[in-house]
Amino acid sequence: EKGKECATFMPTLALRHCTELTMLLLGIDIGTSSIKVSVVDADTRRCVAAVRYPGDRENDILAPFPGWAEQSPDLWWEQVQLAIRQLTATGSFDAQAIAAIGIAYQMHGLVVIDRNGNALRDSIIWCDSRAVAIGEQAFSAIGKQHALTHLLNSPGNFTAAKWAWVKANEPDIYRKAHQIMLPGDYIALQLTGSATTTISALSEGIFWDFKANSISRDIVSHFGFDEAVFPDIVPVFGIHGTLRHDVAAELGLPPDIPVSYKAGDQPNNALSLHVLRAGEVAATAGTSGVIYAVSDQLVYDPESRVNTFAHVNYMPEDPRTGILLCINGTGILNRWVKSQLGAGMDYDRMNALASTIDPGSNGLHILPFGNGAERMLHNRIPGAAFLGIDLNTHGQAHVFRAAQEGIAYAFRYGLDVLRENGLSPAVIRAGRSNLFLSDLLTTIFVDVTQTAVELYDNDGSVGAALGAGIGAGIFTSPDDAFEGIKPLKTVEPTQDRTYESLYEEWKQLLDDRLSNLSIPTS
Repeated sequence: EKGKECATFMPTLALRHCTELTMLLLGIDIGTSSIKVSVVDADTRRCVAAVRYPGDRENDILAPFPGWAEQSPDLWWEQVQLAIRQLTATGSFDAQAIAAIGIAYQMHGLVVIDRNGNALRDSIIWCDSRAVAIGEQAFSAIGKQHALTHLLNSPGNFTAAKWAWVKANEPDIYRKAHQIMLPGDYIALQLTGSATTTISALSEGIFWDFKANSISRDIVSHFGFDEAVFPDIVPVFGIHGTLRHDVAAELGLPPDIPVSYKAGDQPNNALSLHVLRAGEVAATAGTSGVIYAVSDQLVYDPESRVNTFAHVNYMPEDPRTGILLCINGTGILNRWVKSQLGAGMDYDRMNALASTIDPGSNGLHILPFGNGAERMLHNRIPGAAFLGIDLNTHGQAHVFRAAQEGIAYAFRYGLDVLRENGLSPAVIRAGRSNLFLSDLLTTIFVDVTQTAVELYDNDGSVGAALGAGIGAGIFTSPDDAFEGIKPLKTVEPTQDRTYESLYEEWKQLLDDRLSNLSIPTS
């Protein structure tokens, strides 16, 4: 029966792949710090093999000037290939049984290609701040209320503003550009030779008009863009091309496998946690920290501190939007602390040392905002700060704990913004990965937000693999793909309100710092 369904969806591909006794799905996650690839058994929904590349370090963010953040698209592609080769070399699965490929990727990055599909410059990634003023000027020129009701966001610091920065500052590259795309689009292009985008991707770049159900004429007209730079629009769960024969031979995979799913990392994380219905909420805490709530309305924050994008299951006639609260500086702070103060330690040891310190870290507070403009802080750049250091009291363990407390406080600050916008989740779903591997961080998060957290065994690459199964028709629906998903555990808030007063101390320090910073306006 599964073979029949698949054959109906894509008859030229199904007969070879769907008649296999075991169908496998390949998921690729293009992260900021690394590339993760996983193979999932379509019948059991279990991951049978996974590789992270590079495994022993994290990729750098290139910052040639303060506030800039870039990475090489060709490095991503090189590492995707190396990771897949490592995966197939394990011998733990039959690569010929892979029936579909899905891609998740770091959101908002700008990739510019020429007519041969070559990247013309490094990607200007999500946490780059150079285009803030350009976006704010467009917000005013288009009209703030008009922009919010049509785009659901200010152009702010997103992909459209980054492309406008290239137009203004790198005219040679702008002139040579054939198409622009997001990081996942570029990897799909390398795999298949086909360039596609989605409504979800266009919305995260602030190119989509939700009222007109089309690429925004306001954005195109204001910036003077040529609409020809946008790839063809394909559904998130749809065929974005098939694996090129030469690439298949290099990677040890069968040719013509469909790339049948492509989504930004936060919508994909929500999918992987089966967060698809209005009122459901997901969270992640990697390089950045995110709370992502699903709505069935075209909603927006009047102050544009949180952002609304088309979710993976968005349809104009049945809207599902994702309201995203992003904190740029979370895991990147923990990584910085580890590299600067915890040399030779792993994160488990850091967490153990942090747990020996009482709540409040003996008066040491850390503001984690050292990774570009913070949207929830009105695109201001307060920088990271260590406040209240006592050279006679504070040591390594205090810093480790204060970093996790500062990250949890930043989440509380953002969740309060969401609450102002009518979103008050009773429970938040998160994968047991990255910072949520820390029992200490999870406990602080739950107590300071007074919101339960359900932890699941999931990650982005597994979610992308299951998304590929949905897009290829191997699963009948997202509910089918995530049938039987259950939390590993649920962490409930305690009655101890110690963290309420500690959070208020931290917030006052942040407010004092912000009072000296102007909000970008032009």
